[in-house]
Amino acid sequence: MENQTLVKEICPTTTQSWIKKGALLVDVREKDEVTELAFDVLNIINIPLSEFENRYNEISKDKDVVMVCRSGNRSLRAAGFLINNGYNAEKVVNMQHGIIRWVEKGFPTKGNTSIASGGDSCCSSSGCC
Repeated sequence: MENQTLVKEICPTTTQSWIKKGALLVDVREKDEVTELAFDVLNIINIPLSEFENRYNEISKDKDVVMVCRSGNRSLRAAGFLINNGYNAEKVVNMQHGIIRWVEKGFPTKGNTSIASGGDSCCSSSGCC
């Protein structure tokens, strides 16, 4: 699965706004990762990246969709895949820095947040992301 198109990226704070407006979060982490630590939000589904090409049609083309994962890399690839397969680039976005940044911002989760601490989070704590 190649990301062959430009995907709009948003930060976790902006993701919260999208959620409040009814966006669907699509978590592309593997099931065991989600079992350990999950986003605690309404309107979320898990389609692991390893199953994504066979299951992406479970995602409505009519909804705003925020793609998420651990660090933002796998979800970026999945977002590009959706756009390349006919989804509206204005409705499909990627959340930068994944659940790692989500946890750093103190947003709601279920599970062991200590597994989200990682050295691959690159932004300072100021600003949007």
